[in-house]
Order: sequence, then C-alpha cells, then structure tokens
Amino acid sequence: MAGNEWINGYLEAILDSGAAASGGGGSGGGGGGGGGGGGDPRSPVSGASSSSASPRGPHMNFSPTHYFVEEVVKGVDESDLHRTWIKVVATRNARERSTRLENMCWRIWHLARKKKQLELEGIQRMSARQKEQEQVRLEATEDLAEELSESEKGDTVGELAPSETPKKKFRRNFSDLTVWSDENKEKKLYIVLISVHGLVRGENMELGSDSDTGGQVKYVVELARALAMMPGVYRVDLFTRQVSSHDVDWSYGEPTEMLTSGSHDAEGSGESAGAYIVRIPCGPSNKYLKKEALWPYLQEFVDGALAHILNMSKVLGEQVGRGKPVLPYVIHGHYADAGDVAALLSGALNVPMVLTGHSLGRNKLEQIMKQGRMSKEEIDSTYKIMRRIEGEELALDAAELVITSTRQEIDEQWGLYDGFDVKLEKVLRARTRRGVSCHGRFMPRMVVIPPGMDFSNVVAEDIDGDGDKDDISFDGASPRSLPQIWAEVFRFLTNPHKPMILALSRPDPKKNITTLVKAFGECRPLRELANLTLIMGNRDDIEEMPPGNANVLTTVLKLIDKYDLYGSVAIPKHHNQADVPEIYRLTAKMKGVFINPALVEPFGLTLIEAAAHGLPIVATKNGGPVDITNALNNGLLVDPHDQNAIADALLKLVADKNLWQECRKNGLRNIHLYSWPEHCRTYLTRVAGCRIRNPRWLKDTPADAGADDEEAEDSLMDFQDLSLRLSIDGERCSLNEPASSDPQDQVQRIMNKIKQSSPAAAAEGEKNPAEVHAPGTVNKYPHLRRRRRLFIVAVDCYGDDGKASRKMLQVIQEVFRAVRSDSQMSKISGFALSTAMPLSETLQLLKLGKVSPTDFDALICGSGSEVYYPGTAQCVDAQGRLRPDQDYLHHINHRWSHDGARQTIGKLMAAHDGSGNTVEPDVESCNAHCVSFFVRDPKKVNTIDEMRERLRMRGLRCHLMYCRNSTRLQVVPLMASRSQALRYLFVRWGLPVGNMYLIVGDHGDTDREELLSGLHKTVIVKGVTEKGSEDLLRSSGSYHREDVVPSESPLAATTRSDPKADEIMRALKEVTKASSGM
Repeated sequence: MAGNEWINGYLEAILDSGAAASGGGGSGGGGGGGGGGGGDPRSPVSGASSSSASPRGPHMNFSPTHYFVEEVVKGVDESDLHRTWIKVVATRNARERSTRLENMCWRIWHLARKKKQLELEGIQRMSARQKEQEQVRLEATEDLAEELSESEKGDTVGELAPSETPKKKFRRNFSDLTVWSDENKEKKLYIVLISVHGLVRGENMELGSDSDTGGQVKYVVELARALAMMPGVYRVDLFTRQVSSHDVDWSYGEPTEMLTSGSHDAEGSGESAGAYIVRIPCGPSNKYLKKEALWPYLQEFVDGALAHILNMSKVLGEQVGRGKPVLPYVIHGHYADAGDVAALLSGALNVPMVLTGHSLGRNKLEQIMKQGRMSKEEIDSTYKIMRRIEGEELALDAAELVITSTRQEIDEQWGLYDGFDVKLEKVLRARTRRGVSCHGRFMPRMVVIPPGMDFSNVVAEDIDGDGDKDDISFDGASPRSLPQIWAEVFRFLTNPHKPMILALSRPDPKKNITTLVKAFGECRPLRELANLTLIMGNRDDIEEMPPGNANVLTTVLKLIDKYDLYGSVAIPKHHNQADVPEIYRLTAKMKGVFINPALVEPFGLTLIEAAAHGLPIVATKNGGPVDITNALNNGLLVDPHDQNAIADALLKLVADKNLWQECRKNGLRNIHLYSWPEHCRTYLTRVAGCRIRNPRWLKDTPADAGADDEEAEDSLMDFQDLSLRLSIDGERCSLNEPASSDPQDQVQRIMNKIKQSSPAAAAEGEKNPAEVHAPGTVNKYPHLRRRRRLFIVAVDCYGDDGKASRKMLQVIQEVFRAVRSDSQMSKISGFALSTAMPLSETLQLLKLGKVSPTDFDALICGSGSEVYYPGTAQCVDAQGRLRPDQDYLHHINHRWSHDGARQTIGKLMAAHDGSGNTVEPDVESCNAHCVSFFVRDPKKVNTIDEMRERLRMRGLRCHLMYCRNSTRLQVVPLMASRSQALRYLFVRWGLPVGNMYLIVGDHGDTDREELLSGLHKTVIVKGVTEKGSEDLLRSSGSYHREDVVPSESPLAATTRSDPKADEIMRALKEVTKASSGM
C-alpha cells in the first residue's frame, strides 16, 4: 500500500522474532515487534532486536491466537493503519503502548497473509486459464488445419502454437479499406449509439456529480455530434435512460433532445436529420439508479429502444429511403450495460454491432482483489462485478468490431476475457480473407481509435516569458474582468502568481488524488515554486456525498492540514462544464502543468484537453496516457504509486522553462491527431469494413403487403370498408395473385376467403392438424400483422423422461378459455406456443389435447431455433407440411456452424471419471439450427456458464440451455432464443413487445430467466411445474438471478391457485392494470 511501507518492517519483525521464540514466547515476540516502541516504524531491525525488552511478560496471560481469531480477523481495515500507528506512538503508558503495537502487528500480519493468499489464488487462476488456452489452441490447430494447403497449415500452426523465440510482427494489410471521404455524402446513414447509465444531456453536463456521470458521458455526446457532421451520415441517435426523478434536473426526463441539426454541407436534409439524445424509460421511472442497479431492467431498455428504432426507420424511409425502412448502419454500445443492450438489438434487427468498453470489469476485479480489503463476494455485492463481466462477454459474442483507446487495453485488459484471444483472432481473420471456412469460430476485431475532441472553442494563446502573468489583475484594478472560476480559484491562494499544478477528476479513490497531495506536501521545492489546484467535481456537503468520494475529500482536507498547505492548494466547491476551458487557460497562463495520477487510466481524455490548451502533462504510466504522450510528446510518465517520482516530474517541468516550452509546442503541433473529424473518419472507415447485413425480408416484403390478405372474420361494416378501400386503391393486391384493375375481382377474392374461413373448413383443418390447405386458399402472411395482443404460452411442464406432461395441455386450454371469455379481447388477440420441443412432438401434444395448430398464430419450437405460422402459405412446403419461417432461419444463421457446435460439445461433455460422455445426440430433436443431446446424468454435467466460458475460448458463439426437466442440452445460434424470437415477431410483423402476454410456470428451462424481463407482461402460473432445469444454469461465484430479473415489477403477476381460466384472467387483468400506471 502506497505510503505504508512501514507495514513490511513490522511484519518482518513479527516473523523474525516469532521464528526465534518457542511456545508462548511467540506472542511475546509479537509484542516485541511492536514494542520496540516509539521509534521509527520503518526500522524493523530495532523493533526485532528489542523483542526481549518487551514490558509484556508471560505473566500477562495474553493469548495472541484468541485475539487474532476473535478480533483481528473480523476487523481488519487497511485504510486506518497509519492513523492507528500515530495514536499508538502518542500513548504515554508504556504497557498500553506495547499492547496496542502488538495488536497492530497481528492486524498487519493478517493483512499481508490475506494478500498472499489472493496472489496465490490469482496465480492458480492464471495457470488454469493458460492451460485451457493451450488446449484450445491445440484443438484449433487440428480443426482449422482442414481445407488448407500445406503451406497454409504451417501458417496456422505457427500462429497458434506457443513460441519461445520472438516472431516477426504480423503486418496487417489494410489495402482493402477505403478511407471515408466526401464521396460518401450521397449515403443517408442512420447510426445508433447507446450509453445507458449516468446523467446524459447536451448542454451544461453535470460531469462529476456522481461516479456514473464522468468522461464517458462527454465522450458519447461529442461523438454523436461529430458523426452527424460527417458526409454520408443522416441521423445519429444516442440512447440513454430516461430519469423523471425529483432528485435530478427535469431535462433528464425529456424523451428527446437535439444535439445538432446535421452537416451544414448536406443537401436536402430532412426534418429528422442530425444528432439526438433519445431517452428510453426502464425500471422505476421516478428513481435515478446507479449503474449497478440497472442490470435487471436492461431488457426493458432493449424493447423500448427497439420500438423507437423501428418507428424512426419508417420515418427515415419516407424521407430518404424511397419508402423502404432505413435500419441502423451500426449499433454501438458503450460500457458493459450498453454492450449487453446493443448485442440484443443487433440480434433482433440483424445489423452489425460495435463495442467500446471504456473500463472493464475483469481489470477492475483484479485491481480490487489485489488491495486485499474485500472478498470476491463483497466485491460482487457492491459492484455487481460478475454480471458486468458477463455483459462484456455477451457483447464480445455479438460485436463485429471492438474500438479501444490504446493498445494496452487490447493486450492487458481484453486479453483477460474468454471471448477474445489475439492469436486465434489473427488466424480466423486470415482464413476469412482466403475464403476458407472457420467452422463457426469467430473473434471480434480489435482496433485502436483514440477519442476525439472538439477544438473549435479552444484558443491556445502565445505565451512567451512571464508577461502573461502580469495581464491578470488580482485586486480588481484591471479593466479586463476575470472569469468567475478564476476568482474562485484565486481566493484559496496566497500567491496566485506562482505556476499552477492542475488535477481535474472525480474524488474517486482510483484517481489517486491523495498521493498527489502527499507528493506536493512532502516536496518543499515544489511547494515553494508552485500552487496546486484540485477540481474534484461539485459538492455542497461532504457528508451527503457517496462514502468513497467523501472519504477522498476528507483525506485531502486532512493532508492539507497535516502539511500546512493553506494558501498553496485551491479546492473550489463548484464549477460547470463551461468553466473547464477557462481552468485550462488559466493554468497555461500561469505556466503550469496538468497531471493525471490515476492508478489506471483507460484513456485520459483530460490529457488531450490540457494539451489542446498548451499545457505540458504528467500522467500515470498505466493505461492510455502511454499512447497519448508518445503521440503528442508533451510530457512525462510516472508510477502513480511513487509519490517521489510524481514530485520530481512536476518539479522538472515547472522549473525548466525550456522544457516547458518544448512540451507545450509539441502538444499544440500534434493535437490534430485527436480531433473529432479525424476520429470519425477512422471510425466510419472501420465500420464500413464490417460485414454489413440487413434482414432479408426487407427486400421482398413491401410495407403494405397483405393488406387485402386479411382474414374475413370482421363485421359486414369492416368488410364494406375494406371493399371500398380496394376499389379506390386498385393497385393494392395480393402478392401471390396477378394484379387486377377490376374492383369486382378483388371483392370476389375476399368473398372466397370468407368461404374458406367457414366452420366446415375449420373442422376439416382440425381432422389433420399437420396438413395445411393448398397455398392458393390460405393467407400468404400470418395473422400477426393485424393482432393487437398476443398471448404466448411458454410453460415448461415435463416429466422425468423429458416428455411434455398433460399440465402443459391444461394450461394451453385454460388460456384459450380465459381469453375467449372476453369477446372484445378475443377479436384482437392471437396465440403462440413457445417450447423446447421440436415441431413433431409439439404437434403430437396438440393432437393429444385436440387442439388445432391453426389456433396458434405462431409456434416457436426447438428453444427458439424455428418459428412456424400454421395456416400460412409461406410456412407450407410442396407436400403440404409445415415448414419454418425461412427468413427467420436466415436471420439466425449468422456465425452458426451446426457441425462445429456438435463436435465441440461432444468433446467438452466427456466425463472426467472415464465413464464416457455425459451426453449423447438426440437426433429427433435436432434441426439445421439446433443441436440437441440427451443428458445421461444431470449431476455430472457442467453448468451453462461453465460451458459458455469454454465455448467462448474456442471462438464458438452459441446459445446453450438445459431443458425439458434437465433431460436435454440444446445449442442454438447466438441470435436465436425464445426471448429473441418474440422480438423477431415484433420486427417482422409489427406486433409490439409491450402488447405481448407471456404465460410461464414457476420453474422451467435455463432460458426461462431471459423470458421474465422485458416490456411484455408476464403471468406466472403456480403449481404446474414442480421442478425445472435452473439448477444447471450457474455455478457458485457467478452472477445472481436478481441481476437478471427484477425482484418486483408491475409487468409481472402470479396466479394464486389452480391454473383455471378465471384465475388466469384475473392475473392478466392485474398485470394490465399495474403496467398501465408505469
């Protein structure tokens, strides 16, 4: 721990004296280690040598073991050790002082022991991970060597095999990338950015108001503005959470906010062009939630964002898309929570996704664990770190491109994740360029694009000699008025003419402000030569701040008092965003230096801002500042733990005017490398290199398709209105029939449909539900297009053999009765069935209960791998049998390899006890997009999160679930799932997710959690499922259910008794009423 090196001295004294003592003398040695007394605590020799002189003798009957177990282990707090030491040495009574020192030594011993244990555990984890990576690379070498020439096989082996000799650096070929230029101005792109947490607005940003509102907020707002000004970009939407709370400003509750109206050079810009902040409600609308509390509500955010995107796509289609929807060109998630959201939106819309991590959970977990203050369980409880890490892994699964600020972020941070391996990524990319199959393996591409900055309002004045300081009047005599923030700073300083050392950050422990104050306070030459200005967010009352921030500020104030820094340190309480440039300008006028002493800085945007204003910089050597100083050549790097190095670097720049001028000029000369136009040009170039994909059905389904294809079950008035509309708009006709200009022909077709929907025809369909009428007599498009509500039955009722129980049929029939008991609801409602069973078993179950498949508008089978529309022409093959939605199959096929998943799962599920595989193929449940296995013994198989981790390390991106009462393991494509299938129905057929009602049991398959959150209404039917497969979802140490599903939600209701129609209807009405008040 920085500044407490004396701890090691005491630890050595304890160990030395304890080793020399025997029996009860060990405790006396411990006391001697501390009882050496009132001298220098950094002198272990004196402490150890005086152990024999301890005033505590054997007669004191002191039990160090009892003390250690009962008091020390339960109350170790590293942060107050130095304060305790000061109190101890001030104790006058020698015996009491010795007792306290002895107790303190035990605390130190335990702290060091705990750190050693954590280090050992970390080494063991890394060793296990390296062993797994070697196995992965060995398998990849074998699998990927197929279909290559002998020379190419050698390349693959050479890339993946570990090498003891350094290889020649792989040179990337970017010749196929065309730099984004004005030639693209004819394009009309729609770009979506997502930053969920914090307080986001375009003007007067409250940066530093809390730990969630920092540099990321400023970054995403400026990125949105800059992208909207680029040629070819028509609209940019920045999605964030809507906050309508009395605790924050009203502006954060506004649904939309314009940032800019778009490029000034764009011709024919429509009213929707430009950049906008779009605020999506999720979770409690009247509360501002910290990012750690947002995880259970992210699926609500996804559904709300999806609705906005679809509406905006239609609007943009009318303005610039020639009538066709304009879907996003790319969806870009910022941070783990937004990455999770972007992954789901990308999968629902089938458009590319980009990810920027900003700061990463695995790196933070390691840093906190090294401190030894908190256990992993405590860290997870405080920061929801395991859910954050899983969100980052999910984002890696879906991302085409990962944008980082520095190379260090790729090598040292993303390299910790299961979903990314640098060597495997190179091999897969090389195979893709050669057109060779990767067998379903994929690694996202990592690229370094430093953040940009808006320099339009930056004025770096020429500063020569010391004349500029004289331009500033401190007594009000100058006619030139001073900015308010200057006066606020000056009031703290005795001699404001000194050069200024500026630090600007939140009062967060990881920003390391206290070490900076210590360095300044203990270096007399620096104190005499310069002032220190600390801009640490805004505060009214320290006691009302979060504990971590309050602790930092309290420590700073105590250090100012300790070193008597009054008159040399400025700590203004308030500033706004407009004051920041003035603070930089003042520091430059005073020939000062900007410092960022953070323990780890992912990028360091403030360093670029300071350089743009002509300030030399001193920065941490950990993270992004390394790349920034290399590019700008305008400062020095330091070890953030070494306060002497910090003081020396600051003194060097402040005292050496020539060096100061050289750093200033270098920074101003090279700062264009970090401009927003440069950033956006590189950004769009990289995104254009991704595989741009869109839903296939957009190309062959006009917006009004099926307008005359509606089933004629409505009243005569509805029929007459439809006839009139068709007679006026004669060109609107069914796509599966030739166009006719005669309105009477169109009316005749509608009459034929009435006859086809007669009871006789329905009865005929019930005789053999597996057969469907000829295509000429059925609807081309599903009834979902005109449904206003959809009731989805997703109860997972299975017996011990994995076969559906009669309770599932009972729930289906009772749901039918409940909905049909309300004639008004029945007219506007449809039904769907969502199950893990294949179609054949689903139809057998329905036949057993005498339920016609055509009673359902959709059947979601195989855990979301297939979607059927009974009674619809497009879901019938030439033999009259049901076939899945081909557009959906194309939609989920992205990154899917059936054989790769089947072979890899088979290898991973081999039993370790030599008894063979724990699973075997279930051929009847398999289809082209679902690999199914029988589970022999659920007690011997790995959990879902363990399987997912091992698949990710191999580059396989799949969706896994145990289902059917833990008797099956099913693997489907990444973009397929039962929850994502509901969003597909929304995107494809226009039925909003908010109008869907999901009926589930109180237990189910491992994908049940995904179904429980979102904007749809959920009714949980009690008593129909005795057990499910959830025990196989997560292992110990993973995230928890409450990190995925809200503990309480107005969107969910539970039945109170047996699943009868009346009780189901009561629950449906309850959830409808409760959700209407959101």
